[in-house]
Amino acid sequence: MDCLQANTIYQGCALELARRFRDQTPVVQAVVTSPPYFGHRVYSDSDSRELGRESTVSDYVERLVETLDALRPLVVNDGVLWLNLGDTYRNGVLQSVPWRVALAMQDRGWLLRSDVIWHKPNAMPSAASRRPTVDHEYLFLFSKSRRYFYDADAVREPHVTFSEHSRMRGGRKHFGIRHGTPESGKLAGQINMHNGRWDQAFHPRGRNRRTVWSVPLGKCREAHFAVFPERLVEPCILSTVPPQGLVLDPFMGAGTTACVAMRHGRRYIGFELVPEYVALAKRRIAAVTAS
Repeated sequence: MDCLQANTIYQGCALELARRFRDQTPVVQAVVTSPPYFGHRVYSDSDSRELGRESTVSDYVERLVETLDALRPLVVNDGVLWLNLGDTYRNGVLQSVPWRVALAMQDRGWLLRSDVIWHKPNAMPSAASRRPTVDHEYLFLFSKSRRYFYDADAVREPHVTFSEHSRMRGGRKHFGIRHGTPESGKLAGQINMHNGRWDQAFHPRGRNRRTVWSVPLGKCREAHFAVFPERLVEPCILSTVPPQGLVLDPFMGAGTTACVAMRHGRRYIGFELVPEYVALAKRRIAAVTAS
């Protein structure tokens, strides 16, 4: 029986590799990936197995979901899958690809835990004149089972309330004033808040992470396209993979997931169809380990 080796990139089709290793003991804590999008770009001139070339959106969704679901036996029971997807227009009509995939994944038994909006502040200009310019993509969090590993403290954000960025009307006037909380009905059970101790009602490490992440497009000198941004991958790995845990990216591309994993004391496994990108990913990973 073939066994997955940590800190290794396997060259080949993701679906075929998932089937090759499906009988081994589950070892992957999280799948973190951004697969090729439907009808966007051709990465290989010669391999017809490349995802994204399908003639219809239904064929694309079926093939992608089949591939992701084939990874399920490799994932531990409390493991998760993070999936980044952008949408596609055909003849001016939005195809709703991300949500088609998300719903199909639910039909396969994956539990959808969160939909994150990736806001791209440096999104490419658009010639669209009859609709808004798209500057976001989706990032879905699925779990394999009801109980899954998630470290909220690892990815907390700075509190906004009572800061210079707060937009709560009159909020600062309530601080330190007994019974000064305006939502006295809704938050009646929050003793610290009604005693004027809002500071004690907030987590000392920051607020729970929100679902809109503003992250610029990733860059790589050796790649001719925008790569998976490290800042988008970091919270996924830090929140759902413990130290020395194993991360799998079945569409490794330029190797961003592996680089982030190594930088933060995690291990990685990559699947990648295109040999040129396997070589690129290995060079990027080597640069991280040498630094």
